Amino acid sequence: MIQLGPPGAVKGTQAQRLVAKHGIVQLSTGDLLRAAVKAGTPVGTKVKDIMDRGDLCPDDLVVAIVADRIEQPDARNGFVLDGFPRTVAQAEALDRMLHEKGLDLDGVVELKVDEGMLLKRIESRIKETLARGESLRKDDDPEVLKTRLEAYRRQTAPLIDYYREKGALRPVDGMAPIDEVTAAINWIFAKPARSPEKTSTKSASTQKTQPKQAKRAAAPRPKKPKGRSTPKKAKSGARMPAKAPKKPAAGKGTGKTAKKTAKKTAKRKAGRR
Repeated sequence: MIQLGPPGAVKGTQAQRLVAKHGIVQLSTGDLLRAAVKAGTPVGTKVKDIMDRGDLCPDDLVVAIVADRIEQPDARNGFVLDGFPRTVAQAEALDRMLHEKGLDLDGVVELKVDEGMLLKRIESRIKETLARGESLRKDDDPEVLKTRLEAYRRQTAPLIDYYREKGALRPVDGMAPIDEVTAAINWIFAKPARSPEKTSTKSASTQKTQPKQAKRAAAPRPKKPKGRSTPKKAKSGARMPAKAPKKPAAGKGTGKTAKKTAKKTAKRKAGRR
């Protein structure tokens, strides 16, 4: 999985909790780059030359380092990416690499935060730290945070739309208490995995009825037999139609018809004589 969010969104804390709960590894690209340089791997050697010149590492090198790291045994259960990808180009390169390995992202968590509240948090932390007589961290500076927030909006925020269109984005309220944020992330990944699809704007109640509708649409209705339809059953209390009267036996007509027949018969007998 990937975690997105501006500086101060406590992504590192949530990543450590995911590691402890699910037995996965946290992959920080900064740590991976330094480890590759220290180990003297072929990729690390290239990275060292680039870093010594003060240049940024190309996306393909960063992806190559991530690819090498997730091949390690401890990453077989899964991993959470921290600090990567930072740009849409990096996200596309990551997608290609995962596809080549037959892997898919389970999701991308966006920790939604209020930047104004983040600045207030920094100011409060500075006051508390100084009150305890402790030294400040390098990032305990409102101006530094503003610079980092601007870089995030410019470079990384476009990833939100990128993953939303792929149906992988899972927004979480990052301003909630840490335990509640953790519970929300665990709930997201406890649900059955769904195939990637575009984010639906339909309500939950509508989505629940879709499987039934699809099932009905998939099962064709039985065709009615051709020809005469089956006669309907008579309703209770209805009269049955009367039977047709029997035809009178030959030679035994009644009324005028019988008399005419008798005369014709007598004439025929007289003619024979």
